[in-house]
Amino acid sequence: MQRFKGMAATLVAGLILSVVPVYAQVGQDMKDAGHDTKDAAKTVGHDTAHGTKVAARKTKNGTVKGYHKTATGSKTVYHRTANATSNAGRTLAGKPTKPTPPTKPQ
Repeated sequence: MQRFKGMAATLVAGLILSVVPVYAQVGQDMKDAGHDTKDAAKTVGHDTAHGTKVAARKTKNGTVKGYHKTATGSKTVYHRTANATSNAGRTLAGKPTKPTPPTKPQ
């Protein structure tokens, strides 16, 4: 009986000593998971900020490019209209017309 109690005590002590490191490892795993989540959130935040800045920059550049193309087109229309109006008056007066200026390639 004494021998059984000694084996039981050894078995219980071994079981307790083997469970404590497992419990400690679970705690460390939870801490690691928390750190990984924090790092992932920071990465997503940085990537979102970067994407927003790129989108704003590209939108601005596209707007400026559109503005310049519109301004060039408006000038071309203005010059062609002025030329056509002048030619209409010259035609009514019986004078030769002026040639239409060439369009610049975009």
